[in-house]
Amino acid sequence: MFEISFGEILLIGVVALVVLGPERLPTVARTLGALVGRAQRFVATVKSDIQQQANLTGLNELRQDIEDAAQSFKGQLDSEVRGVREAMEQNSAELRSLADEARAPVEEAANLIHGGLQPDLLDPLPADVEAQAEAAPVKDENQLDLFDDLPPAAPAPQPADPPSPR
Repeated sequence: MFEISFGEILLIGVVALVVLGPERLPTVARTLGALVGRAQRFVATVKSDIQQQANLTGLNELRQDIEDAAQSFKGQLDSEVRGVREAMEQNSAELRSLADEARAPVEEAANLIHGGLQPDLLDPLPADVEAQAEAAPVKDENQLDLFDDLPPAAPAPQPADPPSPR
């Protein structure tokens, strides 16, 4: 910092010894060392404060850049969502109109088919008809029934006399 050589420090020490004397020199040296240490700490504190402010300024700029990017992204996203919503509403309205158009011929056909029927014939089947339908075995036309044409089996002949024990 000051670029003082050892010889210069020795010369300053000898002059201080002559001027101050051997009794006051240690006290002055201690005080001078404390003042120099305090000055070094002050300079270090000022340096760190300046560095911290510089970092905060850089961070604040970075934070502002990130917030600006986030706001622009949010704006783009909102506009896209709005566009998709409008398209969905338009498609939904078109689908409703198509469903209404398709419903008319179906209702006409249903009226034509059921027009001559009485409403009581459209009621569900009674419970006994449903029970008979469930009880009837289901026959699969694709399945070959091997035992369908066989006559019933005749009982096996019984021997007349049981054998006697010997």
